[in-house]
Amino acid sequence: MPDREALSFTWAEELNVESLKQFQSVFYLNSNQKSQKNYLAIGELERLRNPSFEALEKMVETKKDWAFGFISYDAKNQLEDLSSINLSSHKVPELVFIIPELVFEWQGNSGVAHYNQESTSLGRVKEVLECISTREKSSNQHHSLTFFPRISKEQYIKKVEELKSEIQYGNIYEINYCQEFYSPQAINPYKTYENLNSISPTPYSCFVHVNDFYLLCASPEQFMEKKGNRLTSKPIKGTIKRSPNKKEDEELKTKLYRSEKDRSENVMIVDLVRNDLAKSAKLGSVRVDELFGIYSFPQVHQMISTVSSTLDEGQNGVQAIKHAFPMGSMTGAPKIKAMELIEKEENFKRNLYSGSVGYFKPDGDFNFNVVIRSLFYDTKQPLLTFSVGGAITDGSDPLDEYNESLLKAKAIFDIFS
Repeated sequence: MPDREALSFTWAEELNVESLKQFQSVFYLNSNQKSQKNYLAIGELERLRNPSFEALEKMVETKKDWAFGFISYDAKNQLEDLSSINLSSHKVPELVFIIPELVFEWQGNSGVAHYNQESTSLGRVKEVLECISTREKSSNQHHSLTFFPRISKEQYIKKVEELKSEIQYGNIYEINYCQEFYSPQAINPYKTYENLNSISPTPYSCFVHVNDFYLLCASPEQFMEKKGNRLTSKPIKGTIKRSPNKKEDEELKTKLYRSEKDRSENVMIVDLVRNDLAKSAKLGSVRVDELFGIYSFPQVHQMISTVSSTLDEGQNGVQAIKHAFPMGSMTGAPKIKAMELIEKEENFKRNLYSGSVGYFKPDGDFNFNVVIRSLFYDTKQPLLTFSVGGAITDGSDPLDEYNESLLKAKAIFDIFS
């Protein structure tokens, strides 16, 4: 495929998310930070025909172009002897990747549009730029929705107790257990994403539209990034609410940092991520850059650690992703046994929840998030769902775990209250 042309642009306003409804394929990766880049990929020049890691590896290695897409949690079945037989709310392929018609890359008010002259004219690029630039603020009006849980509070607590028994038997050390909520009502996904992002502006937020499926994501977590031969992963384990009182808020941050339970959860997942990165790393290059970092978001404080490695010369980016997927923070330790128990104890198919959205650059560098704090919407049914959960350890209190899961859902509930 020919190299892309680059058109520099400057805009005075922000991206108009509502304008994206005219495009069938949209990947908007929104950093919500002036110091970080944002990406918008629209249209399709090519789509991954075979939803497999092998096909993705071939696409990245041979096309050497921008590729945006997602990997569903259930792609785990391609990597291990596992299955997914639970109720599926949405029909989502295990992998979807596109080589987009247009890629907009910007930071602050300045950026670059990447386009292929053979398929897209300069006039077309300028027309799209004009369209997606907001001249007038969109209305953030919303209506109330009722969400129904797939599992009752009592059942949730009972499941946590069962999983604690598995830990006490020595079968696992930690497991991420989740529940799904659903609402069989229609929404405007573009306005809903704007509402979600205004309430919870996070560094790995994204909006995805492919066919009849939408993802509205307010993720604070990075799965994996590749810059040159350096890989970085930032697992999250440890959550506490925020307070409007500044002094109390600082006390809550300190409480989270000192929490033995949260430190135990975090260090177990850090160890798992170190092991995952080591599978594709140059010998001796895996390191923990930060342990038990406390980061603040609108609804919660989170404990985030950073693990990095140097990619071995015999490995490529897609292989590194395969070795680490699904991410440790959304599975448990040991990972395979945890995934088997997730399938047994949860009553819904995760699909894209606990999966990852991101992009590959033409040079093979990439960045992928962890799909959490997200809404999933299917226009054909119509059906709106989201899932929440948390890490279960031997020290978990079942009621506390249930309440923590609802705390993580607060931004979503607030949109429709």
